[in-house]
This record gives sequence, structure tokens and C-alpha cells, in this order.
Amino acid sequence: MKLSPIAMAMLMASAGVVAAEQDQYKDVERIEVTASGFNDYKNGSASGALRGDISLMDTPQSVAVIPEIVIDEQLATNLGKVLTNDSSVTAGSEKWNRQQFSLRGFPLNTGTGYLKDGQQVWSHYMHPVEILERVEVVKGPSSMLYGQSAPGGLINMVTKKPTVERFAEVAADFDDQGSMRYQLDVGGALNEEGTLRGRTVLVKQDEKMWREYQNGEQNERDRFLGSVQLEGDISDWATINVHYDRTEDEAGIDVGGWLDADGNLIGGEDQVWDQPWAKIDVTAENYGFDASFFLADNLTLKTGYNHQKFERHRFDSAAQYKTYDAQTGTYDIKPFDRHDDWQLKTFYADFTAELSTGEIEHQVLFGANGLDYSYTQLREKGATQTVTNGSPVAAPDLDYNTATPYEGTPYLYYGVYLQDLITINEQWKVLVGVRYDELDKDTDNSSDDSDSVLPRFGVIYQPIDNVSIYANYSESFEPQGQVNNEDDRNDGMDLDPVTAKAYELGAKAELFNGHLMLTGAYFDITKEDIILTHKIDDPNYTDETRQDGEQQHKGFELSAQGRATDSLFVSASAMYLDAEYTKHTSLQGNRPIDAPEWSANAWTRYELNDDLALNLGAIYVGERFADTANTITKDGYVRFDLGASYKLPTKHADIDIRFNVENLFDEDYLGGGDYDEVAIGEDRNFNLSITAAF
Repeated sequence: MKLSPIAMAMLMASAGVVAAEQDQYKDVERIEVTASGFNDYKNGSASGALRGDISLMDTPQSVAVIPEIVIDEQLATNLGKVLTNDSSVTAGSEKWNRQQFSLRGFPLNTGTGYLKDGQQVWSHYMHPVEILERVEVVKGPSSMLYGQSAPGGLINMVTKKPTVERFAEVAADFDDQGSMRYQLDVGGALNEEGTLRGRTVLVKQDEKMWREYQNGEQNERDRFLGSVQLEGDISDWATINVHYDRTEDEAGIDVGGWLDADGNLIGGEDQVWDQPWAKIDVTAENYGFDASFFLADNLTLKTGYNHQKFERHRFDSAAQYKTYDAQTGTYDIKPFDRHDDWQLKTFYADFTAELSTGEIEHQVLFGANGLDYSYTQLREKGATQTVTNGSPVAAPDLDYNTATPYEGTPYLYYGVYLQDLITINEQWKVLVGVRYDELDKDTDNSSDDSDSVLPRFGVIYQPIDNVSIYANYSESFEPQGQVNNEDDRNDGMDLDPVTAKAYELGAKAELFNGHLMLTGAYFDITKEDIILTHKIDDPNYTDETRQDGEQQHKGFELSAQGRATDSLFVSASAMYLDAEYTKHTSLQGNRPIDAPEWSANAWTRYELNDDLALNLGAIYVGERFADTANTITKDGYVRFDLGASYKLPTKHADIDIRFNVENLFDEDYLGGGDYDEVAIGEDRNFNLSITAAF
């Protein structure tokens, strides 16, 4: 992949900034990036839960916050590696160089399940984690505040912001497959007063996958990330942040492994069924602004806008699992050349006020947000071919530019909401909220439009300062578009909105002077009008999408995050999940795919001294089904990870050296995904990184 002119310009500009910073400000105190500190593993608030910096102890909802220090310690290169730190998140398929997840057993929709700084983003790609300050896993329906939201919750990615202190950080990491990633993070005040600040992050990654194509070639990924933020203060009454980021990501296509009827892997664990010429190329751009206006002592307006331009080119071999013949080793491919163009324009405006009515205090939020969505596709299909495993064929002559454009149905989705966190006295708080929203599709049929009213209610009881007991009720609402899969019997069918209702009861406690937070929660979620895609035996189609039935997920979660002793830091969680289709024409009583009964994780850091620290991690995922009929099972597994870091101060920079071993005991395991697209757990692998902070 060649870097675009924009990417090259960002690279050269940032190099110049670093040089100028080091020369002009060589005597200025800089940020020191270290791996120690009392509360590195613990965050006291999550903006995604209540659209504001409200303490987690005052939030009647379970929220996990994965901080930057954990992301850095694990050398995470994608969102999937970050989300292994919360057991309520289960990984799904990784086909097409993107990752899918379930939260409390409910799949996260790629269009509605992910936020970036509180605004909805399209997620048909590997989200860049190098620009993230933290990741918030907001559990349970959040439609009252964000609109479109899955019943399991949503993922809010919070980006790094400019700082007053000037700094520069350069990093490089490598693995035993020959992968390389280079990072530059530079920023600070752009004037003497510190009222204008900037930050630039650049990443260049050449990743070599451990799975191989049938001609012996490794699957490779070539990625560039450029991010720029400028932030300025307008006197003392307003702050404005302007952002731009661009991701260019090209990789070979690997749909994943295939399982037989007994759940055994067909072929070797490194077997890639797609052809070596199958590629996927993504360009994702985000640009917009966020602004805060301090209108009075207790009144603030926050507003923002983001335009996401997402283009994807997919030259696919589309290997067909159902045509595989074990005797001959043959199967069919249905190649095509496809270009997708998604445009998402999001906006919000939030008024927050703190006021009192007698002795009762209120934290009031009144706001509106929305999404303007459009989609265009070009696709040319090739002829079906029968191929033999181990004998790749030449790429067909296809060009999507010769195809007739397909225009998806544009829509405007927007809503207004009102929320009040009421402090009755030192022990009792009540949260009440309501949202009204509308979905307006650009069609001649008014019945395609829909609206809804979504309530939210929570109660918090604090018997002592460091303990909160809470209960809440919330609902979710997910407007749907059309089935968009030409291999689906119901391709083009309009889908009805999906709704859910949820109850949650939980408790939170801060121990050791607030350094360690414990959370426990019981949840009961019922989802209606569910959408399922079934595998079918039809010569013309592979799938059939239907919308009917109901499913219920009940369970409990436990988590601990923070500092346990002076030297020991811990981030751990566990979940028990009872999930089933309670009403369905064909699946009643069955369990959804990739919904383990038990799951757990832990990541710890032990500081031997100021310079040397050790990490130990463990991930447990229980037995799961790989098909909706519950006839194919994936075994449970435990994976252990190990890490060590050493800080080497020098005259001009602080050098951090880190060495990690992932899958320490070389466990064989299957990740997420159906039986015909399952992710294969990687063997033991080694990672080395070097970071210099100036």
C-alpha cells in the first residue's frame, strides 16, 4: 500500500514539529510517560455512561474502563486485544480484516454499537487504538442517551487530547513473525500562554499474520494512521477542539477456519481458504469539532460534529464452505470486485446544569443528537469456480467500475433527551430520564419511518461514602435498514426496529483509600424482533435473514480494578451468562452463538522497583456453540500471557523496554465466529517494544 499525499504531508509536518519542539523547548519541563502511579488501572468516571464526567459511584449502571496504561502494557494493536480486559465482551468473527464482538451475549452492530468520543462511528474496520486514552464498556441499553444502541451495551472509544506540557514520544515494536509497528506521539502548547494546544499521532504498521495462503505466502497487513488535534481556549468561557484522523488499511482476506459437524478444524490451523489475490483495502477519515461553552457558574453547553467518510474496496474470492468435498479437497469460490462508500454525519448538543430545589440537588442534562447516513455500492460478480485445496487459481478479470451503482436508503436519525440525577440526601440518589427520537428514511413510503419514546430510571443507595448499591431499568431501540447480501434469499428486505428491555441490580465499593474499585451486577435483558441469518441449502443462495422471536439473557458480573498493594495493580473480571432464545419459530430453547456460560480475565502488574515491573495475564472463555442449532461446539480454553518492562533513564530521554509473551503455554483454541468463519487462536508468540519519551 502506498501512502496517500495527505498521509505523506502529515508525516513530514509532524517530523518537522518534533525537530522544532526539541530545539525550541529543550529547557522546558516535559511530560514523563511512566508505568507507575496509584490509580493507573482505575478510572473514577466514564463519560459514555451518563454523557458527562459523573463519578462511577454515582452511576447506576455497570461500566468497565480500560485505561491507556493497560493498552500500552499489552502492546495492543487492535480493539480486540483491548476488549479482552472485560469478560462481558466476547469476540466474534475476524473475517474481512475487521473484528466483531458481543456484549453480555448480544452482538454489537457495526453501525450502532461503537462510539468515538460519544459519537457513533462505522466499524467495518480495525479501529486504531494508538490514539485512545481509554476504552469505556458501557453495559446495558443506552438508547436513552445515544439513540441507536444494542441491548448488551456499547463501546465508547475516548481519544487522547492535547496537553499544555510539551512532549514527544517515539516507539517501535516487533514480533516473532516479522511484524513491525512505528509510532510517534508529539504535542503540547503552541503558544507561551498555553491557550492553543496541539497533538499529532502517526503510526506505520507492517503486520505479518501467522496463517498462510495455499501457495505458502503469509497474509500481510499494511496500515497507516495519522491523527491531528488542535485545541484552543477562548478567554475563560469556551474551549474548542478540532480533530482529523485518517486510517489507510490494506490486508489479505482470511475468512477464518472451517469446522466439521463434530467441531473439529478442517485442514491445518494455519489453513487460509481464501485465494492469495483476495484483498481488502479500507480508507477511513473522521473530521469535526467539539466545543464547550461555560455559560454560567453551573451551566455548560457542549456541542460537536463528526463526519466519517468510509471507503472499502474488497476483491474477494468468497470461498464457499458448503461446497467443500473432504474426499477430493475441492470447493467453490464466487469471486467479486466490490467498492463500498459509507457517509456518517453525527452531531450533538448537551446543556448541563447543577441546581437546587430546597435541600435537593439536581444534575440536569438536556440535549439532542443525530445521525445523517448514506451508502453507495459498486459490485461486479465473477463466475463460480471449483478449486482444489492447495492449488490456488489466478485472479479473475473484474472491475467494479463497470458495475451499476447501488444506492442504499439514506436516513436521518435524531432525538432529544432529558436526564436528571437527583441527590435527595447523603444516602439516596435517583436518576430519571426520557428520550424521544425519530427515524426518517428518504423513501416515498412514510411507513418506513418510525419514532419511539425511551425511558430510563435508576436508584442509588450509599450506606457509607465508599459503597453504592443501585438498581436501574432501561430500554434500547435499534432502527434497521435493509438486508444487504446478494447471497441472501431476502436481499433488499426492509427490517423493522429491534427493541429490548433491561433490569440491573448492582453494587460498587472503593477500597484502600479509593485505589481499588470492586463492582458486582446482576442483569436481565429481553430482546424482541430479533434478526437472525440462517444457513440454507439452496443452489442460488447461502443465507436467509429472518426477523422473529425473542431472546433473554440473564447473568451476573464481578470486577476489580486498581491498586491492591503498594506494588500490585490488578484489572480482573468474570461473567456468568444464561442466554437462550425464549420465543422463536425454530430456535426456541437454543443458546446464541459465541455466548459462553462462564468467562473471566485478569491482568496484573507487580513493581519490583521503580524501574522494573512484571505482568501476568489470564483469559478464560467457556464452551460455546458455533451454530444456532447448537450442534457444533467450541471447547473452552485458558490462555496465559506474561510481560516485563524495564525503564532506562538517559540524559536526553526515558527509555522503556518491554517484552511480552502471548499464549505462554501454547494453548490450542478457537476464537469467535460461526463454524464456517471461526477465528483461530494464535500459537505462542513474542513481542518486543522500545519507547523513548522526551
